[in-house]
Amino acid sequence: MKIVDFENGCLEDFYELISKNIIRIRKEKKVSQLKLANAIGHQNATFLGKAELLAENKHFNLEHLYKISVVLEVDISEFFKNHKRNI
Repeated sequence: MKIVDFENGCLEDFYELISKNIIRIRKEKKVSQLKLANAIGHQNATFLGKAELLAENKHFNLEHLYKISVVLEVDISEFFKNHKRNI
């Protein structure tokens, strides 16, 4: 079994990857934060905005990811892919 130091920022990097992919896909599909938040059962976009920005240590859980994938009509695996763009 591999010993991993989860205090070195790897979880934050993982959450950031997911957030960036959700933002990218949401914008590609032209869906506002409010519309997505409402579609997954939130009354306003506050949580979604904080989770996208990783503000106040907020991040998406599995239920959020599942609901977002259904609403945005993408495979949930898209949230975990590293999409590097050539500039």
